[in-house]
Amino acid sequence: MTKKNRSFNSTDHHLITFLICIFILISCKPINVVATTENLTTAPAQVTLPALPTTYQSQYLNPLDLPRTYIQNTCQYLRSKWNPFNAEPGTVVMIVTFNETDEHDFGRIMEQFYEQDFRAINTQQFLAFVERNIKIPPRSVLIIQNNSLPATEFKRFREYHEKWGWPVINGWVSDPKIPETIWRENAALESEGWVDHQAQGVIPGTVLSDDSSKTVISRELKGSITAFAERYAKKPIAFIWPGGGFGQRPVEAARELGYQLGFTSNSRGPVMYNWVPLADEADPARPTYIPEGAIKDPLMTLPRYSPDQILDSIDVVRKTGNEARAYAEASKAADYKYYDSVCESIYGRIPLP
Repeated sequence: MTKKNRSFNSTDHHLITFLICIFILISCKPINVVATTENLTTAPAQVTLPALPTTYQSQYLNPLDLPRTYIQNTCQYLRSKWNPFNAEPGTVVMIVTFNETDEHDFGRIMEQFYEQDFRAINTQQFLAFVERNIKIPPRSVLIIQNNSLPATEFKRFREYHEKWGWPVINGWVSDPKIPETIWRENAALESEGWVDHQAQGVIPGTVLSDDSSKTVISRELKGSITAFAERYAKKPIAFIWPGGGFGQRPVEAARELGYQLGFTSNSRGPVMYNWVPLADEADPARPTYIPEGAIKDPLMTLPRYSPDQILDSIDVVRKTGNEARAYAEASKAADYKYYDSVCESIYGRIPLP
């Protein structure tokens, strides 16, 4: 009788121990939390994230030119967009190009910019704006002078530098045939700080495309970097595509070499933070415009206005900025709702003014 009881107790003990282990394992299993309605008889419903507003669409763009975004991280984009210490929504940049022969209306263009509250910025300011929305004037203009020129050719720009402090970007062709005196004159202008030389290739007349050989692409892109290091003691961050030609291979090569901006000759519209108008298909009405959308690198295929388009476009650019600002304000509550729900726990609150 005693022996039987001991056997029973031992078996009972093992069974209890086994059941306790099962209970512990069940208790430790992760629980999937699913949002439900107050009525417990209904089926569980998955949490739906707040919807983000669509990208602002400008009524002033050509129907084939659509704004493209390039900031991949939505939370970082919203934080930069609404940071009160950054550029305000609707800040717009008009990128314009002049050639050495473009004297007609030059003074009138510059005066119109100033009267409509545009202010000139340099390449570094523009890069910081498009990448991180760093504060710049709400209406900004990036002025590019094409081709390597003697210092005397910058006299017309110096007037506005002395009056308003405006810089100018020189798309410099690092031609080995450039006389030494012109190199030295431009090095002096670079040292003064208001002429910002950026790369425009090496051999005049070279137009890059996907049909260009690897040797030619390297010569134009890498050759500019070498020349700038020797002559200007800096590395160019922008490439002004010579003759407006570009392609997937040249853009990828430029990125590999450290270029961060690229300017086409397509006059599609102004640029805003995370907003660059590009096209996916050719336009018979504008046969010289190369479609750049498929390259999927908006900052390396930026649009710019030619001199004959500037006066007719200044007011349109101004209106675009105003419209974009109003759209952003109307969408602000939705932006904040998304940020509060998805981003705040990781990136913190958006700073207060």
